[in-house]
Amino acid sequence: MHDVVIVGAGPVGLFLACELGLAGCSVLVLEREPELGSPWKSIPLGMRGLSAASVEAFYRRGMLHQLLTASGGNDDPGVNPDPDEAAPPRIAGHFAGMMLDPAKVDVADLPFRLPSPALEGMFTSLEAVETVLSERAAKLGVEIRRGITVSGVAQNDESVVAQAGEDEYAARWLVGCDGGRSTVRGLAGFEFVGTEPQFTGYTMHATIADPEKLRPGFNLTPTGVYLQTPMQGHISMMDFDDGAFDRSQKPTRDHLQAVLRRVSGTDVTLSDVRLASTFTDRAMQTTTYRQGRVLLAGDAAHIHSPVGGQGLNTGIGDAMNLGWKLAASVRGDAPDGLLDTYTRERHPTGAKVLDWSRAQVAVMRPDPYARAMQGVIRDLIGTRDGTTYVFARVSGSSNRYDLGREHPLVGLSAPDFLLEDGTRLGDLMGDGRGVALDFSIDRRLQGPVTGGESRIRYVAGPARNDLGLGAVLVRPDGIVAWAGDRTPDCEAFTRAAGHWFGGPAI
Repeated sequence: MHDVVIVGAGPVGLFLACELGLAGCSVLVLEREPELGSPWKSIPLGMRGLSAASVEAFYRRGMLHQLLTASGGNDDPGVNPDPDEAAPPRIAGHFAGMMLDPAKVDVADLPFRLPSPALEGMFTSLEAVETVLSERAAKLGVEIRRGITVSGVAQNDESVVAQAGEDEYAARWLVGCDGGRSTVRGLAGFEFVGTEPQFTGYTMHATIADPEKLRPGFNLTPTGVYLQTPMQGHISMMDFDDGAFDRSQKPTRDHLQAVLRRVSGTDVTLSDVRLASTFTDRAMQTTTYRQGRVLLAGDAAHIHSPVGGQGLNTGIGDAMNLGWKLAASVRGDAPDGLLDTYTRERHPTGAKVLDWSRAQVAVMRPDPYARAMQGVIRDLIGTRDGTTYVFARVSGSSNRYDLGREHPLVGLSAPDFLLEDGTRLGDLMGDGRGVALDFSIDRRLQGPVTGGESRIRYVAGPARNDLGLGAVLVRPDGIVAWAGDRTPDCEAFTRAAGHWFGGPAI
């Protein structure tokens, strides 16, 4: 019996597997696809954007350099040599295809932002992400079995079994990371609720006989939306047909050409279509992320329009949040209710992403009301405040968990504090433990964590950019669990550490 069986070896399932393997859990990943690579996962159709929060997750686990290399680059995306000044981003994103100007992002208004190698988002591919995570998972002892299709799930108070044909795979816990059409979600009886689609979307890699007839970038037209990326022949489009196209059928060249002509308002010609897929803006979410010993993460728990590229990023956030909590439950040192905080923290985050997606779809609709809203939105994101607001949402920097603490830093992703010896907080998080940063002169927080070093790394010493704080307790997922002033309250720190890490030594 394994500690955890994960169904699905996409980015979310692999990232979760790495988190659990890092904590010493025995992990089996079951994937229905027989091979790692696929034309759908490589450039151009596999291109994805990682938000600042997702890049930060790879950075904190020591995988950012490998990801940059696999993605075709070798420079860290956001290092600023001045530790006291955070630079504006180079990439700011968009809202409903309306691009943001990075120069208008008010860095001073972003919460507790400090320079870091992971300040910005980046473009990559599913192939690059899965290659890096698969290699790391193998090094951590994670077993990945491909060509396995799960057809049944049964659980009791002690274990859960995944059925695949005549084979059974038993574990103490099972996590469904098997995508928007999740088999695990249905088999385990999760309720899936939300809104029906407004459009059918198409993405394709094609040869265009007359590409000059199409404008580059996002184009909101009176009849729909289309996007022409810098990669030759890569086109996406949205036809507002209320999701009427039968997605069980492969779209033909004639159909794709007819849709492209309609939404672009041109007589553009597709010479041939090499690859094509469909999607919709159906926005659904499970009412809980846990049913007994079965949990969900990523698209298995929430689906929405891919506009804005937040599906992958939300899934990586799920994996970071769940990994250390599930590992503590496996080890038996989790405080009461720790695993329940996974749904409590991530469900509201997923719901916000769904609403953000719905808002963009509403603005992109080809009708007079939506076009009127486009004008309002363009005016708003043309302002410094508007750009900063949208950037904070799409980058993940505004996401804050309600942890019931008074300090405004608690619940946010921890700033990348730079210690006097040149060590960054991100350098201290590679082993998956929590971190207690004690900036106080008398090392007053060392006593409370003595004996709990397997769960919390204690680091003392001044920081070049301590933001006026005396100490910070950071969870393994990088979220600030507690923050104290220049003379930190030892008793309050001890309570917070016990609440999140438990155990007799805390």
